[in-house]
Amino acid sequence: MTLPSVADLTVELMLIPGLAGYETRVANAIKAHLDALGLPHRSDRLGNLSCTIPGDPALPSVMIFTHMDQLGFIVRKIEANGLIRLERLGGVPERALPAQAVLLCTDQGDLPALIANKSHHATGPDEKYKVLPYADLYVDAGFSTSAEAQAAGVRIGTPVTYLPRALTLANGRIAGTSVDDRAGCAALLKLAEARIGKPGPTLHFVWSVQEEYNLRGVLPAATALQPAIALQIDLLLACDTPDMTTRGDVTLGGGPGISLYSFHGRGTLNGVIPHPALVRLFETAATTARLPLQRSAHTGALTDLSYIQFMGPEGVACLDVGFPMRYSHSALEVVDPSDLQGLVTLLDAAMSAITPDLTLTR
Repeated sequence: MTLPSVADLTVELMLIPGLAGYETRVANAIKAHLDALGLPHRSDRLGNLSCTIPGDPALPSVMIFTHMDQLGFIVRKIEANGLIRLERLGGVPERALPAQAVLLCTDQGDLPALIANKSHHATGPDEKYKVLPYADLYVDAGFSTSAEAQAAGVRIGTPVTYLPRALTLANGRIAGTSVDDRAGCAALLKLAEARIGKPGPTLHFVWSVQEEYNLRGVLPAATALQPAIALQIDLLLACDTPDMTTRGDVTLGGGPGISLYSFHGRGTLNGVIPHPALVRLFETAATTARLPLQRSAHTGALTDLSYIQFMGPEGVACLDVGFPMRYSHSALEVVDPSDLQGLVTLLDAAMSAITPDLTLTR
C-alpha cells in the first residue's frame, strides 16, 4: 500500500475539524492510513496516537512527533436571539476574526456560521481601525432564538473552528486552515511509510493532542516511550513577505529547516536550545541528501518540545525540525508541498545516519 502524496494528505487532514481536546476525527483518519501501511498503533487516555517501528536496541530511541489539534473557540454563551458568544482557545489573532467563516462542531453534526462584522455603512470613523476583543464578537449561525440553537445541538462548550478550507495556489502551493500542523501530520505519515523495513534506531511516531491549548498534551506519550531523542515537527515562520523580512531568512519553497533557538517571551519562560549533536546530525544529513537546510531562531513561539527536554533523570536530546509557513494562526495559512517532501527526505536521511558513535551526553 502506498500513501497519497504529502500534498494530498495535508489537504485531506486540513479539511477535518479537530479543535484542541477534540482531535478524534483527525486521529481516526491517521489511524486509517497506518492500518493501510500495516503499522500497529495505540492511543492513550488523552488521545495521543502512537506507532512504533522497532530498530536496533544499541542505538538511541527516537520519538518524532507533531500535533493533530488546531486552535479555535468554545461556545461561551447563547444569546436569547440565537447569536453565539465565544471563548478563545489558543493563540487566535483577534484582528483577523470579523467576517470569518466558522464551523460549530455539535454532537448532531457540523454547522457553518460566521463571526459577525458590523455593517460598513453603520461604522463610525472611530470604529474603522479598531480591533474588537474576541469577547465582544458574536457568531451568526442563522438561528432566531436560543431554543432553536440548542435544538440544533449547540451547547455551552461546543467546539468551534475556522471553516475548513483548502485552496491550490500557483506553483502547487496550498492555502488552508490548520496547515499548522496538519502538514506536519502528513509529513510524519510519509516518514513512517519511508522507514518501513529500513535499519536504524527504534522510532516512535506520535501524533499529539492539545498543543495549541497548553503545550503539554504529548507528555503522557513521551513518558510512556522514554525516548533518548525527541524531534518535533512544526512550522517555521516564513520571513519572505514584506511584514516579516526582519524576523529571519526562512523562505517558502526554500526547503526544510531546523530551529536553533526558540523562546516564548510572553510570560512563559520556556523554549528550546537544541542539542548540538542533533544539529550536526541534521546538517550532515542535509548534505548527504543534497537538500538545503534553512535555519530559524525566533522569540514569540513555543512548541511542546519545550517540556519534553526536561523529562527523565538525564533529560532528552531535542531538536525542532520544520517547514516554512506563512500567516500563522490565521484562517488561511500557506505551505509549499516541496518543503514538506524535503522534510520527509531530511528526517529519513537523519534516521539512517544515527550510529552508535552518536554521543548525547554533554
